[in-house]
Amino acid sequence: MGDLKEELFNLRFQHATGQLENPMRIKEVKKTYARIKTIIQERVMKSDEA
Repeated sequence: MGDLKEELFNLRFQHATGQLENPMRIKEVKKTYARIKTIIQERVMKSDEA
């Protein structure tokens, strides 16, 4: 998860400096990060119920 966060930081930095070749990559990384966080949260909630 830390890798995705670091990649997102780098992509945003590249976008701000005008060096980003594929702006859609930011969207892809954000969605992937959100999916992972959702899965982790679901597992936490499931373990709290048990």
